[in-house]
Amino acid sequence: MGKVGLVFPGQGSQFVGMGGDLCERHQPFRNVFARTRKILGTDILSLCLNGPREALDQTVNTQLAVLTFEIAAFETLRELNVATPAVVAGHSLGEYSAIYASGALGLEEVLTLVRSRAKRHEEAVPQGFGAMAAIVGLTLDQMKELVTECSGEDEPVDLANINAPNQAVVSGHSSAVLRLMERAKEIGAKLVVRLPISAPCHCRLLAEASALFRKDLEKARFRSFERPVIPNCEPAVFYSRENAAELLRRQIISPVRWQETVERMAEMGVETIVEVGPRRVLSGLIKNIRKEMRLVFVGDAESLGRCGEFVCAA
Repeated sequence: MGKVGLVFPGQGSQFVGMGGDLCERHQPFRNVFARTRKILGTDILSLCLNGPREALDQTVNTQLAVLTFEIAAFETLRELNVATPAVVAGHSLGEYSAIYASGALGLEEVLTLVRSRAKRHEEAVPQGFGAMAAIVGLTLDQMKELVTECSGEDEPVDLANINAPNQAVVSGHSSAVLRLMERAKEIGAKLVVRLPISAPCHCRLLAEASALFRKDLEKARFRSFERPVIPNCEPAVFYSRENAAELLRRQIISPVRWQETVERMAEMGVETIVEVGPRRVLSGLIKNIRKEMRLVFVGDAESLGRCGEFVCAA
């Protein structure tokens, strides 16, 4: 089977009811949510299972819910001896789940950091000021040209995610994002979708949030990384105790270079990638990047049972 990689999706993978059957059947899954409630003083499990959706979709709640779900699912996998990958990565918020899975941060530390990160996002830009949009069917060069064309000094727009050869996400001032969406349609994009996200992630509008988050990161005590974690903003390197804080600060304003991340995994000899999250989000992107990659999804009790046949050995 070759080497196995483990990946975690980010914000946008949440839905009301996520984790219900895992909670019913697996004690390690329940344990993580119980510990999270003690740490945060918030019942994240009830939010995941019962919503309401409006509350679950609020930035701080979303990030904490997705993070806790992914850590709980990872701990359940570890209990089944199928979660010792050769390399780990996460998409945006999912990078924090990857860092936890590497052993560099404990549960309380990673929850505290993500809660601060989410609040920095919410406070950085007024509601409605920013926007994000997904564009499918254009090349990276075309996307770069559109960003240059549609971005202004007071209304910037940036590449936020480079997800696959034919898919990217832009983020920035809402007017600039709308201009880019129209131009993308005009030059032949197959799909143009505005994303239901309140904060414009991975763009220069979050420069102040990035600077403030640096102070939060200074309080974090990173341990040694037990397995390699590929950074979103610089896939050519691995996380370490020395560079982790700076890479996470940069992540807020830098594009998620997901295509390069998957290609790096392939170069390392990874042949199977296990996606752990509420919904199957990254598998489709990975297939567009490396068609030969074997993909396994873990997001509910049924998929966890199927995953049980794999033993992820480094």
